[in-house]
Amino acid sequence: MEDGSITGGFFWAARFLSDIAFRWIPGTVQVVSGTAPNSGADIVYRPITEPVTTADVAHFLQSASVPSAYDTLYRDWTIFIALSVIVSLLCGTLVVYCVIRIMQVRKSEHERFRAAGRTVAARDVSKTQLRWESVLERAHSDDEKNWRLAILEADIMLNELLDVLGFKGETMADKMKQATPDRFRTIHQAWEAHGVRNRIAHQGSLTHLTSYETRRVMQLYTQVFKEFKFIE
Repeated sequence: MEDGSITGGFFWAARFLSDIAFRWIPGTVQVVSGTAPNSGADIVYRPITEPVTTADVAHFLQSASVPSAYDTLYRDWTIFIALSVIVSLLCGTLVVYCVIRIMQVRKSEHERFRAAGRTVAARDVSKTQLRWESVLERAHSDDEKNWRLAILEADIMLNELLDVLGFKGETMADKMKQATPDRFRTIHQAWEAHGVRNRIAHQGSLTHLTSYETRRVMQLYTQVFKEFKFIE
C-alpha cells in the first residue's frame, strides 16, 4: 500500500505540473493578451437578432490575422517547455557527475592518507609472509642442514617481532623476560622454540635433529607469529 501511495502521489504531482505548464500558464497569457474566447476588448458583441455587417466581418478578420507577442508566446510555449526540460536534464546530469567525481576524489585522498599513516611493519606484512614461506620450505625439505637453517631463520624473525612489540634488551632472553602471559599468550612456546635454537647454535652437529622435531619447533614459531598477526 505504501508503494502504491508513493507512485500515485508521483503521478498526481506530474499531472499537476503538466497542467500548470500546458494549461494554466498559456490560459493566463491568453487572458492577459486579450486573445482568450469572449475576452477581447476590440470585439463588439451584438444581439443575435441584429444582422452582422460587412464592416464587422472585416474588423474581425483583421483583428484575428494580426498576431501579437502574446500569441507568439502561446504558440511557442510547448517548444519552450521542451527546451527547458532538456536543459534541466543536462544540468542535473552535470551536477550528478560532479558529485560522483568529488566522492571519488575524497575516497582516493582518504586511502592515500590511510596508506601514509601505516607503520613500516604493516607495509612489510606481505614481505614477511614470503620470507616465512621460504623458511617453511627449508623445514619441509629432506636435508638436515636445511632444518637447522630454518630454525635459525625463524628465531631471527622472532627477535624482530620482539623489537616491533617494544621489548628491549641486549639478548632475546632479556627481551622475552619482559613479556607476561597476559600480554604475550604464547610466551612459553617462544621460550621452548628459542631453547631448541640455542642448542643448535651452541652444539652444532652434536645436536641430533629429526624431521618431526623440526616441524614441531616450526609449529611453535607459527603459533607465536600468528598471535601478533606477524604472518597470515
